[in-house]
Amino acid sequence: MLKNVTAIAVPGLSIFELAVACEVFGLDRTDTGGPKFDFTVCAPQTGIVASKPGGLDVVVDHGLEATRSADAVIMTAYAAGSGPAPEAVLEALREAHARGAWILAICSGSFALADAGLLDGRSCTTHWMYTDQLADAAPRARVCPDELYVEDSRIITSAGTSAGIDACLYLVRRELGPAAAAQIARRMVVPPHRDGGQAQYIERPLPVEADSLAGLLDWMLENLDTELTVPELARRALMSERTFARRFRAETGTTPAAWVARQRLLRAQELLEGSTLSVDEVAARSGFGTAAVLRHHFTRSLATTPLAYRRRFHTPQSQLAVPAGTNR
Repeated sequence: MLKNVTAIAVPGLSIFELAVACEVFGLDRTDTGGPKFDFTVCAPQTGIVASKPGGLDVVVDHGLEATRSADAVIMTAYAAGSGPAPEAVLEALREAHARGAWILAICSGSFALADAGLLDGRSCTTHWMYTDQLADAAPRARVCPDELYVEDSRIITSAGTSAGIDACLYLVRRELGPAAAAQIARRMVVPPHRDGGQAQYIERPLPVEADSLAGLLDWMLENLDTELTVPELARRALMSERTFARRFRAETGTTPAAWVARQRLLRAQELLEGSTLSVDEVAARSGFGTAAVLRHHFTRSLATTPLAYRRRFHTPQSQLAVPAGTNR
C-alpha cells in the first residue's frame, strides 16, 4: 500500500517538478474523500538547496535517510547540464529499488536513475528535448521519446512539466485505485488519467479556441458506447472528413480510431478496477460491444485478460459510481 512517499531534491532543482510531487502527495485531502500520505522532501544535505537559474531555492529539513522507509521515492528534476547527481542520491535510489519501493523520476530526474544503473534493460522516457541524451547516458535502456510516462518493473519515468502530474497520478491509481487518483485530480483541476502512450510533442500548434476539438472530445468520452465513425464526427465538427482527420491528429497526435480505442480501453480498465460489473457489461459500457472484442484488445494492448486484470487491480474500497446508462 502506498503510504510513505519521499521526494529527493538536489542542487540545480526545478521548482515546478518538485512542486508537482508536493501537490500530489503532500496535501491532506481526506476532507473530500481523498488520500493522505506521509510525505517528505529530502536532500543530500539539509538546508538551502539551490535551484537552476531562474528558479527558487528551497529549504530542506531532511536528509536522504528519509528514503529508507519510503514506499515510493520520487527523483525530481534538476538542471540537465549540472552534472551527475551526488553518489549518495544514487545509492539511496538503488537501495529503495532493491527493497521493492516504487521509483518515479520526473523529467530530467530520469538521468539520476540512469546514473544509478536502474534503467538498464528497461523502457523509460524523459523530456523530448533530452531523449537522445538519455539514450547516451543509459545505452542499455529502451528510451521511448514519444511517451508521456513509462512504467517498467516499478520504475516510472516521465516527460517534462505536466507529464510529471500524469505519472504521479498513475502511481496513485496503480496503488490506491481510480477513485483516489480522481479525487486528487479533481482538487488539482487536471485530467484524472492521461495514457502514457500519448505523444509528448505535436509539431503543429493547437488551433485557436474557436476551432478546438475540445468540446467534441468531451462528447466522445461521454459516448464511448456508441459508434464513433469519422463521417459522424466530422459532421459534428462541421468539417470535411479530410479536414477533420488532419485537425484531429494535430490536436491529439493520433488518429480518431486510435484515440477512441485507447479511451475505450482506459474506460474498461477503470470499470474493472472500481466496479463489480460483469465483463460483458464492461465491454458494453466501454464501447467494445462484446466480451470477446474486449478480451482481444486487452490481450493485444496489455498482454493480459480482463479477468486477470481485475484480479490484480480491483479495489473494492474505492468503488466507482456507475449509474445505469452512462459512461462516466
